[in-house]
Amino acid sequence: MPAQTPVHKRMDELHEIIERIRIRYNPPRELFTIAIPVAIALLVVLSAFLMGYTLHTTQKQQTSASTASARDKALQAYLAQMNGNTTGGASATPATPAAPTMGLDEVMVFALLIAIIPYAVDITMQKRGVRKKEELYTEFLFKLSELMRGGLDPIKAVKELSKTDLGVLTPHIRIASTSMTYGKSFEEAMKAMSKSLHSELITRYTMLVVQASYSGGAVADLILKASEDMRSIISIEREKEGNLHQYVMIFYFAQAIIIFIVYILTTSLLPFVAQIGATQMFGKSDIGDIDFARGFFHMIILNSIFGGLIIGKISEGEARYGLKHVVVLVAVGYIACALFILPPPAEQVGPKVNIAVLSGDQQQGLPSLALTNPIVFQLTDTAGNPVNDTSVTFSIIPGGSLNPMSDTSDQNGKVSTKAVLGSDPGTYIIVAKANGVSANATAVAVSGG
Repeated sequence: MPAQTPVHKRMDELHEIIERIRIRYNPPRELFTIAIPVAIALLVVLSAFLMGYTLHTTQKQQTSASTASARDKALQAYLAQMNGNTTGGASATPATPAAPTMGLDEVMVFALLIAIIPYAVDITMQKRGVRKKEELYTEFLFKLSELMRGGLDPIKAVKELSKTDLGVLTPHIRIASTSMTYGKSFEEAMKAMSKSLHSELITRYTMLVVQASYSGGAVADLILKASEDMRSIISIEREKEGNLHQYVMIFYFAQAIIIFIVYILTTSLLPFVAQIGATQMFGKSDIGDIDFARGFFHMIILNSIFGGLIIGKISEGEARYGLKHVVVLVAVGYIACALFILPPPAEQVGPKVNIAVLSGDQQQGLPSLALTNPIVFQLTDTAGNPVNDTSVTFSIIPGGSLNPMSDTSDQNGKVSTKAVLGSDPGTYIIVAKANGVSANATAVAVSGG
């Protein structure tokens, strides 16, 4: 006999340890499908929290005393940055590194999937297994009635059936046959078998068969009738699930519509909302400070969770059977949000460029009105050559709007934007940013009086 390799030896030792644990402690199934996954999910969330991930809310920024004070601080910082440069408004300054786009709320989505996937898969497989056992049990009852018609008593009929192949029922029937051989009654053996199959339908019809065995008369006919009746119930259950399948599709379709509507709002409405920097909602906070995309993300995930549980309750009678739908809806919802709704990952810094203001700097205008001339920037490389086909984003502080919010440099390296100043008199800064470098232009809003 060839010697075992170290790998096979270790596998045998591991298998032996597992068997000892199973025999000695008999750990419940839920330990592996609920307790351990939930513990891993909590560990993932805790690790993310300790690594510095924060919970993203629908508020883009935190304010100390008021929104206006935060704007003043930002304006002062930019003015200080401008005054510190020798080349004035046309200077290029390194951009602040972008923060990680993934928040603790997104980590919690992954943790949720880790926690529920094992249990969702387990109960789904269990239900399929029970359904298969129920179908085979109708076949068992039919063959039992046929053997009893041939003159065998119930105990001998079960022993004969233990020699046949009835799929997953075969080991259970053999255990029942063996127990009757060692003195257990037909009733005790059948009840023990039905209990091991974990099916209420099988238990119910097993009790019917046991009672029929004590009634005398045409016992075989009663068992045959039980087999046919059980088969009819299974058929009705299948038909009911088939009829409810359309409602499951409606839930999925509704979720797809919600994601589509959110996508339209995100791409069409939010860019305009982002420019409303000085407009207050309910007198408390700026509309521009609200992270609608993050709020939509939370809404889609919550709708996926509760929608999946509702599907399980409607289609299969218990909310826990909807966990498989929760997994699908949450996964699809997260992927859709990551691709189309949530802000893109931190932009990759491309080749080094310099940004300079060509025209439109230091204009004067009226509050809430557009400047007369567009503000034009130019991108050049380290050798002074124009850099074309590079994306540039624009922003204005402390308020106002820009059109467009981003542009791509032309063959001469030029990009431009038109600015509408905010409602308050004072200095405004227009920032152009590309490849980790930014440049500032200024404009002054003067009162009309």
